[in-house]
Amino acid sequence: MAENKTICHCHDVDYLTIRMAMVNQNARTVEEIQEITGAGTGCGGCIPDIEAILALVCGCKGTSLQEVLDAVNGDADTVAAVGEQTAAGTDCGRCKILIENVIENKR
Repeated sequence: MAENKTICHCHDVDYLTIRMAMVNQNARTVEEIQEITGAGTGCGGCIPDIEAILALVCGCKGTSLQEVLDAVNGDADTVAAVGEQTAAGTDCGRCKILIENVIENKR
């Protein structure tokens, strides 16, 4: 899902808009994405896609948000440390800004 495609057709919300809500507004739940972007408030058919986006931090390595949170709640306090423990952010690097956000907010 790394390419920028429309996720919510009812409200014309794309993948990058959802990811930016995760980074800029700390959205971590479907309800928060709905409030911020409107995605998932129409027919609801996109909710499984929104859940998948929320669950995955690094698409290249398949690293989940929970894996990153576990590392951060352990002793990983930098993007590099999270990468060492989870492999997130060690390929293309597009997820590093989200990893930084997770470290900062611990969520």
